[in-house]
Amino acid sequence: MGSFKVSLTSFKELETVLEENRVVLKKKEVAQTGTDEEVFHEAMADVREIREFREIPLPTPQEKKIPAKRRDDTLEILRQIVHMERKINLADTGEYIEWMSPRVRKDLAQKLHHGYFSVQDSIDLHGMTVREAEESLHAFIKEALQKRLFCVKVVHGRGLRSPKEPVLKEAVKRWLQGVFRKWVLAYSTAKDSDGGLGATYILLR
Repeated sequence: MGSFKVSLTSFKELETVLEENRVVLKKKEVAQTGTDEEVFHEAMADVREIREFREIPLPTPQEKKIPAKRRDDTLEILRQIVHMERKINLADTGEYIEWMSPRVRKDLAQKLHHGYFSVQDSIDLHGMTVREAEESLHAFIKEALQKRLFCVKVVHGRGLRSPKEPVLKEAVKRWLQGVFRKWVLAYSTAKDSDGGLGATYILLR
């Protein structure tokens, strides 16, 4: 009988504990029945502002440097040329011609153009027909080879009066790269003071 009383007492205590838990749960349910705004304010009650984060500095964007436009001096250069204040670089014109054998130095034609070699003889083809010019040039080169001349000049003009292209100048260029090629090391437009675009220097083998 003694042990039964103890068990009974334990059940009563357990019932008391369960009843207390029910009361606590009911209180929590009552506390959570507030509006969303009230719940939010209650949840944020312990939140504190961080002063350092009131203003977050943004990185200053770096300005892209736009390169200055190069000045176009074309008109000024043309003005200087017209007023004889500047010389034309003949090598930059469409009328400039040059050629050299693949066996010689690559700068040979440029040296020839700038007058590096002394002209030993010359021929003027002005006023001739294409056939007459070819025959005369052939005889001239043959004689120059017999005399063992190294540098000669051919004056052919610029052909500015020709309706399409400079006839004699184009013919001379064609012959030097064709029938006369075996005797030629290089050729180039003469320097400005020695006929310029209307004459050609020739280096013979």
